[in-house]
Amino acid sequence: MKLNNSPEERFARLVEEFFLDRLIRQRNSSPQTVAAYRDCFRLLFEFARDQWKKPTESLKLSDLDAPLILAFLDHLEKHRNNSIRSRNARLAAVRSFLRFAAWKDPEALAMIQRALAIPLKRCARPLVGYLSREEVQAIINAPDPATWAGQRDQVLLSTLYNTGARVSEARGITVADVTLEGSPSVRLHGKGRKDRTVPIWPATAGQIRRWIAHIDPAPGRPLFPAAGGGPLTRSAITDRLKRATKTATATCASLSGRRI
Repeated sequence: MKLNNSPEERFARLVEEFFLDRLIRQRNSSPQTVAAYRDCFRLLFEFARDQWKKPTESLKLSDLDAPLILAFLDHLEKHRNNSIRSRNARLAAVRSFLRFAAWKDPEALAMIQRALAIPLKRCARPLVGYLSREEVQAIINAPDPATWAGQRDQVLLSTLYNTGARVSEARGITVADVTLEGSPSVRLHGKGRKDRTVPIWPATAGQIRRWIAHIDPAPGRPLFPAAGGGPLTRSAITDRLKRATKTATATCASLSGRRI
C-alpha cells in the first residue's frame, strides 16, 4: 500500500514516532514524563490550530516555526498563567521533539535551528517558606473524617507531610508500595524512574492501615483513589489541598494569605 507522503501525513507520523520510538522504546521514559509531553503537545497543537485557522490534522512541521513557538510561550504565561518554570519545561519538551524531527527530516533543518535558538527564560528562585507543626496539623485535620473523601484526604495529606513526596509521586503510590509491618515505609516512584523508599512514622502507618480497610486492597490498586477507583489527578490533589487550607484558616489564622 502506498503511503500518503503529504506534509501533513509526514508530520503525523513524526509525532507518533517521537512518542512511541523516541520516548517509550529508546529512552524508556516514565509514564509521568510521557504524560507531561502529551499535555504540552496537546496545548501546542490547539494553539497552532487556532493561530493557523485549520484543523489539527492539517498541521505540518513547518507550522511549528519560531514565531509560533514564541507566541505559544507568551500565551502560556499571559493567558494560562503558567510560571516561568512551567514555560521553560514546555519549551524543553518542544526542543526535544524538534531535535528528533531534525534527524528524521533534514529538509526542515533551517526552520528547526531557528526554533531551537529560542532561549529558556531566566527566573528568580524564591526563598522556600515553611509551615509550623501546628499549621500543618491544622491542614491535615481540616478534611471531614465522617466522609470517605475526608478520610482519604487526611491520610493523603499526612503521607505528603511525612514523606516529602511530590504530588506526582503521591498519586502513583499503590497498596503494594506500602510496608506496614516491622519498619513502616512507602516506596515512591520519582521522575526519571528514580524510585526511593521513605520511612514513615507509626502514626502515619496507623492511618494508612485503617484507610486500606476502606478501599480495594489489591496490590496494584492506588492507595489514594478517586471516587471512580482510579488514582487522583494532580489537579484533584491540588484542589483537595486548597480546600483543606481554606477550612484550616478558620481555626489557624496564621495560614491566612499564605501560599501553600
